[in-house]
Amino acid sequence: MSEDDDVARAIALSLQDSAVTTQAPPHRFAAVNDDPDAQFEADLQRAIEASRSTASSSSRTPRSRSPDVLELSDSDDERAVPSRDTNNVPSVPAASAPAPSASTFLSERAQLEQARLARLKRLRPDHEDADSAQGAPQLADERPRKRPTPLPAVPALSSSTSAAKGKGMEIDESAFWDGELRQTACKYVDKGKNGEDGRPVWRLTEIIGDKEQISQAVVSSFAVQIDWIHGFFSPNTPVVLIAHPAQTEAGSATVKEIRPNLIRVTPFIRGGYGCQHMKFMLIFYKSGRLRIVISTANMVDYDWRDIENSAWVQDVPRRPAPITHDAKAKDFPTTFERVLKCLNVAPALASFLHHGHPGLPLQAIHPGVLRTHWDFSRVRAHLVASIAGKHEGWANVLNVGHTALMRAVREIGAEVKKGNNVTVEYQGSSIGTYSTQWLNEFYTSASGTSPEDWLDTPKARRTKLPWPNVRIVYPTLEWVRATKLGERGGGTLFCRRKQWEGAKFPRQLFVQSKSKRGGVLMHTKMIIATIRRANAASGSDSGAETDQSDDELIVENSPGKRIVGWTYVGSHNFTPSAWGTLSGSGFTPVMNITNYELGIVLPLHSEADVERVSCFERPARKYGKGDLPWMQEESQILAMDE
Repeated sequence: MSEDDDVARAIALSLQDSAVTTQAPPHRFAAVNDDPDAQFEADLQRAIEASRSTASSSSRTPRSRSPDVLELSDSDDERAVPSRDTNNVPSVPAASAPAPSASTFLSERAQLEQARLARLKRLRPDHEDADSAQGAPQLADERPRKRPTPLPAVPALSSSTSAAKGKGMEIDESAFWDGELRQTACKYVDKGKNGEDGRPVWRLTEIIGDKEQISQAVVSSFAVQIDWIHGFFSPNTPVVLIAHPAQTEAGSATVKEIRPNLIRVTPFIRGGYGCQHMKFMLIFYKSGRLRIVISTANMVDYDWRDIENSAWVQDVPRRPAPITHDAKAKDFPTTFERVLKCLNVAPALASFLHHGHPGLPLQAIHPGVLRTHWDFSRVRAHLVASIAGKHEGWANVLNVGHTALMRAVREIGAEVKKGNNVTVEYQGSSIGTYSTQWLNEFYTSASGTSPEDWLDTPKARRTKLPWPNVRIVYPTLEWVRATKLGERGGGTLFCRRKQWEGAKFPRQLFVQSKSKRGGVLMHTKMIIATIRRANAASGSDSGAETDQSDDELIVENSPGKRIVGWTYVGSHNFTPSAWGTLSGSGFTPVMNITNYELGIVLPLHSEADVERVSCFERPARKYGKGDLPWMQEESQILAMDE
């Protein structure tokens, strides 16, 4: 679609009595590879005709307003929105992920094509089921999010911020040209650990900066306090707010102006099940600089005040002149462009352009718009996205979910070599429903191992594999009660009794989640993956041991680097809904994903790096006899606060 198409759609949207919502027939979104452009043309004409009819019969009415606070459960992975009939409104389809060029992984498999033909025929006769049932997205029944008791805001503390100044970059001491990963400030951390101890933390005021210097912003969150977050920006600054659809929107793609210069958009959610769980910001400053923020915190006050989160911040300078678009690029900005398109951001930008903001830094979402106008050469992080929907074919599958994580692991040189193993420690806020098959599927990607190898393994064998070398970092009931807010602080952490008591649930993989900063609970989603000798981390029996002193870190060699592991930080919890489920065959792979998620992967070059980035105490203590995980649904205190 051209920029003119987006403009036309925005004009149609702005003339309607209320915001356009979208619910296309289910078959239109059965696969990510559906062509959205043809459907767009037909739907656009209907929208324009409807808006003309409305404009000719009556004067324009005020646009609808959203509630100030969208309170949603941040048990992100298993949120279900009932399906509703929206056939009475004009339809504008949510953008599907384009199919970029194949990765280097595809060239590897091309060399083995002939041998694979015979092998796959032997392993999968024509009558064999292609795992279609396994690929179905999980539904959920999470209870609503519990909000901690309101508390005074943390007073701002001054902190010095160093900037890596590159040639041709603006001189700005508040810029982070090489990227920075930190924990967020929290009212209840131990004294001296809100930056006073020399380890800096983030405050949202510091991340956003001087509101008068911002020309445009794109903000994404699952739960939102609209007036609170809007207060960080000037009333004249155009802001696109990406949120999860309300229940009344039934998973539809929507565009609504909810405040002057604040447009709220939501992406399409297939069948109304799943959630828009990404947490990020793109902040465009009047100097030309772009700030990228990937965080684990929602845009609600208590996420930035009462519990601990993580955020990665990277500044990117604007190019003096745009460069030529590279259609073969598969890098950080290319991934972000695909994310913005799928999140339904384009019509909001077009609306701003035609309603008082003709000079937007980001005016449209088209291929190459970010990388051709901003210089991403100093970005070392690898962006990993989950896009809700069904993704088919390697060109699509490798761009989303845990297979995109696999590609990032390979690109940083952390693929596990023969004779070694990777230990995965996963700190999260929501526990999924696990099987040995899915945990090994995820572990295969975390090892940087070809997903073809996984799909080549007979299904019967996959279902009987032992638990992989994974440690699930989640707080016990005892620890939640011992923290400074007690049970009232546990309203953003989710584990259910029926999960924990399941006959095949991996209770032996659970380890205690304790913040390095004292008696606070963490909403951070973080992976610490360390490469070790295989005999030092031998699977499920040692996967959650307390003492790691005998484990020897292995330095993997890649060009010009020393790699001992990697870390992930972002919105993904450790669940199939967030990371996806792989099915199909080596020729026709299918990835089903329920949620929209986003995070970054960074290499770790030493044991000191590992300890520096980890937000939780390591080695984490294995759950002992009688230990139970925190289950908010059983809290009498939270029940009384409702």
